[in-house]
Amino acid sequence: MQKFFTIIGGMGTMATESYVHQLNLRTPAHADQEYLNYILVNHATVPDRTSYILDHSQPNPLPSLLDDIRQQSQLHPAFFALPCNTAHYFYDELQAATDVPILHMPREAVKEIKRRYPDAKRIGITGTRGTIADKIYENEVKAAGLEPVLPTEAIEDETMTLIYHYIKENNTVDAALYHRILKEMMTEQHADLVILGCTELSLAQEREPETEIPTIDGQSVLVDRTLELALKQQQK
Repeated sequence: MQKFFTIIGGMGTMATESYVHQLNLRTPAHADQEYLNYILVNHATVPDRTSYILDHSQPNPLPSLLDDIRQQSQLHPAFFALPCNTAHYFYDELQAATDVPILHMPREAVKEIKRRYPDAKRIGITGTRGTIADKIYENEVKAAGLEPVLPTEAIEDETMTLIYHYIKENNTVDAALYHRILKEMMTEQHADLVILGCTELSLAQEREPETEIPTIDGQSVLVDRTLELALKQQQK
């Protein structure tokens, strides 16, 4: 296969499915042959990223991710997409293991703020405890000259319940809980907008969309950047 890219997914599987679904929907195709060439690695058994980030005695996801990157690099994809925000904790090690560029979802999401919400200053961040603890988004927001706004402990508890109990364990979205989390980030934490910094939250947005609160969906931005690069690759 020529002119293809590789998706390192499975973290979790339903969130990866949402990414692929949105990618296919947004592809301007009118025949089978006009869709994108890609390889999907749905590595569902990669150890939990948040568990390791919070407690390094837990299984380390990095060896599994490095294996995927190295194996796929031998096939010479044009680039990698990594639709898991928390996995970007390992981004530098993964990129160092390959000459193939890896799209950086949090970085691209923060760039999108400047394009869509140029007047926003206080940037609310939601995600797993791992994403919050390792400052994946916080550092990118600061680098962009903006002010990161983190969830309270109570909001983070609600977010983890939504991500793990409802979505990961039961493949369902508690719409009321999802919308309450976003509202609390705006009213209690006084954010100007909220970053959906977990692909399970992107799944929640796909199934139970928030239409009133300004959001930046990291996975949705990754879909757009993937599409841009892949279409350019097709035209070469």
